[in-house]
Amino acid sequence: MPDLIKEAGLLETTQGRHSIHCLTVVGTIEGHTLAPDNQKTTKYEHVIPLLVDIQEDPAVEGLLVILNTVGGDVEAGLALAELIAGVGKPSASLVLGGGHSIGIPLAVSARRSFIVPTATMTVHPVRHSGMVLGVPQTLRYFEQMQERIVGFVTGHSAISAKRFTQLMHNTGELVMDMGTVLNGQQAVEEGLIDALGGLDDALRYLYREIESGAGRAEQSK
Repeated sequence: MPDLIKEAGLLETTQGRHSIHCLTVVGTIEGHTLAPDNQKTTKYEHVIPLLVDIQEDPAVEGLLVILNTVGGDVEAGLALAELIAGVGKPSASLVLGGGHSIGIPLAVSARRSFIVPTATMTVHPVRHSGMVLGVPQTLRYFEQMQERIVGFVTGHSAISAKRFTQLMHNTGELVMDMGTVLNGQQAVEEGLIDALGGLDDALRYLYREIESGAGRAEQSK
């Protein structure tokens, strides 16, 4: 177990009242290209089979996703968010430090999302750091990607598409970019995150969901 934490940043299952798998999303979400060696990364090719295993393993009763990420590859992040949303077991997310950019869909992908008051989330339009062709097709590609993100976030949280887009295109807050930075309280007030809370709150939620599910299973026998 210590080697697994050291090498991959993973904790297979907790040893509490119920078996909870802890998945950490930290640093840059790495996608189709490698991030620089000096960056902390979450590699999507590692997380995808892990999520499949969480779904398939009968010993795992719930999923806790802990985030402190600056964002990263849009397609990889959205793919992981879709997988987390598709896990059929109780799930909760907890934003610590930051849940920026494409980290937002990941933060809202669990059944219940929590954020600590000191955490922040940066909402901004889709960006590209490499060379792009200055043609209408490129612009439309970015628009479609942005629509996918807005649709996912608003489908898994209480914020409206109109309000999320407004926050995304805000020009009065970031000096070198458009967008909005929300602290924990603001993220909850906007309906982006379900509740303020910490680790104990997230685990208590998972325990309740697991135990209520077990109760329904007993009644159906």
